[in-house]
Amino acid sequence: MKFRLLHTSRWQPGAIADALAADQVETEELQAPFAPELNSTPTVLLLDPESRREIPGAVVDAMRNAGVTVVALGAPGEEDIPADIPMDLLSGFVAAPARPRQLLVALRSAYREAAARREAAVTRREIATRTNEVTELTEIGIKLSTEKNYNTLLDLILFQARRITNSDAGSLYLVENDEEGRRRVRFKLTQNDSRPDIPFVEFTMPIDHASLSGYAASEGEALVFDDVYDLPPDVAYSFNRSFDERYGYRTRSMLVIPMQNHHGEVIGIVQLINRKREATDRLESPLDADTKVQPYSPHLVKLVRSLAGQAAVALENSQLYQEIERLFEGFVRAAVTAIEQRDPTTSGHSERVADLTVGLAKIVDRADQGPYRMVRFTGEQIRELRYAGLLHDFGKVGVREKVLVKENKLYPPDLSLIKQRHEFIHRTAQWRYEKTRADYLAKQGHAGYQEFLAELDRRFAEEQAQFKTFIDLVLESNKPTVLAEGNFEALKQYSSMTYEAADGSSIPFLSPDEVRYLSIRKGTLDDTERVEIERHVNHTFDFLRDIPWTRNLSRVPDIARGHHEKLDGSGYPRKVRAPDIPVQTRMMTISDIFDALTAKDRPYKRAVPTDRALDIMKSEVSGGMLDQDLFTMFVEAKVFDVQPEDVTGTYQIRE
Repeated sequence: MKFRLLHTSRWQPGAIADALAADQVETEELQAPFAPELNSTPTVLLLDPESRREIPGAVVDAMRNAGVTVVALGAPGEEDIPADIPMDLLSGFVAAPARPRQLLVALRSAYREAAARREAAVTRREIATRTNEVTELTEIGIKLSTEKNYNTLLDLILFQARRITNSDAGSLYLVENDEEGRRRVRFKLTQNDSRPDIPFVEFTMPIDHASLSGYAASEGEALVFDDVYDLPPDVAYSFNRSFDERYGYRTRSMLVIPMQNHHGEVIGIVQLINRKREATDRLESPLDADTKVQPYSPHLVKLVRSLAGQAAVALENSQLYQEIERLFEGFVRAAVTAIEQRDPTTSGHSERVADLTVGLAKIVDRADQGPYRMVRFTGEQIRELRYAGLLHDFGKVGVREKVLVKENKLYPPDLSLIKQRHEFIHRTAQWRYEKTRADYLAKQGHAGYQEFLAELDRRFAEEQAQFKTFIDLVLESNKPTVLAEGNFEALKQYSSMTYEAADGSSIPFLSPDEVRYLSIRKGTLDDTERVEIERHVNHTFDFLRDIPWTRNLSRVPDIARGHHEKLDGSGYPRKVRAPDIPVQTRMMTISDIFDALTAKDRPYKRAVPTDRALDIMKSEVSGGMLDQDLFTMFVEAKVFDVQPEDVTGTYQIRE
């Protein structure tokens, strides 16, 4: 084994040539700045009296890390070791005058100690390196496991793999099933430090041995190439150079690692390209790959394999998280469909309320003044709010359908019965008219018949007019409009009028219940029915409370059940006041009222123009029922004009 001897320019090798030759020492003059590195040759530093005081502390620390030992030459008259020599590095001290034999013994001892120190330094460095790598992999694993956004996770996996390997570029492939159930790899993501602006297009390839990624996915094996242009002649796969030729790039070293889940199934491929000697290097031309790119070492292959395993777990967890989200989304959609099938007249209402509420929430989130300037919503809170908006009327499934879809004051069978009654009364009057006329002719003949018939026609016409007034009053009162003054008394009057049934009994024109329904002053519901409709809020809360929501969605029931509450306590069902109504519910209340006023699909009322709807809502704001600041933002931002796709798109969490 050869040893390395560092010396200063003042030292003369000829004085101890025999000692140097005996141990085959490589001599090297110490150059400034001196920064010794750990290498394969044990190193001894020979310090003469003049130079030992010139070595700064940083160099001493570097020598410690590099396993360098020191042999010091004493100055004339120095019998003891001087205090300015670093004792932890000192292997030997030779007093003046230094004789070859003494120096030879000191050097041999120093070389043995240098070899031992170098081995210890290498071991320490390897341990430190492994520790740092484990720490770094742990930190990367934490980042991967906490990232919920799928696309961000993919970008993070590829970025971290490139970072720990100094790779200039890389690609990520995902294994998927096509419509016919065949497994394929999708080119999902690419990154390139030297060509960052190259356009990217996704595509799929079969899992076979024709391509590098297909082979890795098929066999579950890593592929390592020092130069991917120089593939072995006996392999089935090939490298496509079209990218390099089109963009003036040179792909040289490459590492292709399959991402395998805990079942050993390949779910993706990490492809790393051009391991750079320096992380800051840029491969400006194909020739740069010759000088700035190096192969991937076996150790790096193991490191990336470990990272790929972590990435596979994180990717599977993210996919599972997405599946859970889709499950929730499917449930919510099914619930909305169930609501709309029971109440087709409000079709689309839940979706519109959700869109309006989310739109208003995004405006509030960006407010920089006013009482809500400190309110911020995360992406999870926006999703929670959207689900609450979609499900706010879910409780309608617990309301009787005939009440839920009641278009007029009378139910259709009840109105049909009154019409049949009217027809019976009308035909009875016609029969009575004909019978009376026939009886007269049978008993008295034609004597005075014309006078009698004229009077009979007059009375019959009066009856018919009364019958028409009756049915017209019923039809008019049955509409879901404000009942005209005077109609109440007229309806009561008809409840006291009777007609003779087929069995001879007397039956009123209108029953007490019919009069009660027709006397509803506004809308179509009486007090009992209105209470039943209002109970849908309680049903909503009870149904939603029984669903095992995730922690991030746990407030959906509370947000949804308050959408009919008013800040002044006049709402329902709990009649709570402002302090007990969260901002999410206040926003939903505004959205719900606006859509109810402007909806064009309600058969029992006309749609109100936007300006008129806002005026009506403004009066409720003035009355202390709606939140003034939220309503102002709703109007000024024209949330009602925002397209649904702008509302339901990916929400970026505000930093």
